[in-house]
Amino acid sequence: MNNRDLQATWAYHNATKHSHASVRSSTHFLDWANQPLPFKIYPQLQALPLPREVPQTGVATLAAIAEAGGGRQSAATLDVRTLSLLLYFSAGITRQRKYPGGELYFRAAACTGALYEIELYPVVRGLPELEAGVYHFGPADFALRPLRAGDWRGELVDATGSEPAVARAPLILVCTGTYWRNAWKYQARTYRHFGWDNGTLLANLLAMAAALGLPARVVSGFVDARVNALVGADPEREVAFSLVAIGREEEPPPQAPASIPVLTYEALPVSRREVDYPAMREVHTASSFITSAEVAAWRGHLTTREPAASSGPLIRLRPLSDEAVPRDPIERVILRRGSTRRFARAPITLEQLSTMLDRATREIPADFLEPGGELLNELYLTVHAVEGLLPGAYHFRRETLELELLREGDFREKAYFLGLEQELPGDASVAIFFLADLERILERFGNRGYRATQLEAGILGGKLYLAAYALRLGATGLTFYDDDVVRFFSPHAQGKSAIFLVAIGQRPKREEIAASE
Repeated sequence: MNNRDLQATWAYHNATKHSHASVRSSTHFLDWANQPLPFKIYPQLQALPLPREVPQTGVATLAAIAEAGGGRQSAATLDVRTLSLLLYFSAGITRQRKYPGGELYFRAAACTGALYEIELYPVVRGLPELEAGVYHFGPADFALRPLRAGDWRGELVDATGSEPAVARAPLILVCTGTYWRNAWKYQARTYRHFGWDNGTLLANLLAMAAALGLPARVVSGFVDARVNALVGADPEREVAFSLVAIGREEEPPPQAPASIPVLTYEALPVSRREVDYPAMREVHTASSFITSAEVAAWRGHLTTREPAASSGPLIRLRPLSDEAVPRDPIERVILRRGSTRRFARAPITLEQLSTMLDRATREIPADFLEPGGELLNELYLTVHAVEGLLPGAYHFRRETLELELLREGDFREKAYFLGLEQELPGDASVAIFFLADLERILERFGNRGYRATQLEAGILGGKLYLAAYALRLGATGLTFYDDDVVRFFSPHAQGKSAIFLVAIGQRPKREEIAASE
């Protein structure tokens, strides 16, 4: 297999679609006795505790997600305290809850099933109070564990085909996905979840980097085997999915070493036994790069195309002014964010919806996107209760900040069905469906474009989460009946593929929840 064998992605994508029939014919059940550990644990490595008492940025959430790592440079110092902020507010444990079977640890970013299959490995030059090295971040005890001593950033420069942001970054985060930790519940569809869950984490990370004044860039193109080897990921179980280059300095890192010693540190088993879903590894292998030259040739963006003529009335968005938006700091909003489990069937305002769409879809700094250019995902909406907007099906025209009315009507019941017959998307004020022209994306990027599309959807979804909670609303990410979503929004969505779903609305008052339970 190679990156241009597009049949590999289509085979995986089609095989992992949900439908009314597939969900009902599934015999899968959750084996609670074999539930995976929520953390990767190296029992023999010494922990280096990270500081917990660190200064907060105080930057307003809606400002942070609008900029989201776009490159503003400030006097912010990249040190161990800054690193602590970045790690805690992207992947740290923000609260925990006891239940009869044990304890559930909630992290800073949303994750499907609260299974937290994304691991972080900081690769750093020497920082104040932290030696140069490759580390693993352990959320359980909020500590780093050293995997390699020395400055290994040059290996990542080579592995990314000399990606400019990586070549000047004092900190590079390697994000990996652990197959079984998520597949225990979601089976082979887990590979899609890698993008969603990595993306929501990156939404937090990019917002925190922006709040700190640190440039940040998401890097999806790299030689997979080299990055896996650097952090000691066993590709049968755990694979590198994305990199994030953070900060900028003039001095380049040392050159890559001639060889990388194999890491032999053992981690605790994820479960007593694991079930293998080969389809995930096959699509990952088919989208993997072998040489740095291949990566350099891949890097780029979609060819810009003219927006299609509108097929229905256009409604101009009315975002809140900078003076009118809530000023809640990004840290505070991340701490109160959750995945809403119920929505009140109450309206939000057009100004609130406009602000969320505007701020969440601004530029994402990534190696597969052109600055200020077209995104891979398009947003389609079922609007149920938005003051100043007719209920109906809409398409978001990002380039003009307009909503295009595709069909007027009450589609709460339809949203309920499309969202895997869950109440949330029907009860929400608005359900936002992410769709992508995979044929066009794969033609430009090959199979690697599938990773990028899922990752971008997760970032956009994560930014919508933060924007909703900044406006004191609720949000949750959901799965869906793939082909039914496309059919509902067609003919406008014809030929596209359903990628992700976020529902947003008013949360019930606490006393209303208590009375109904």
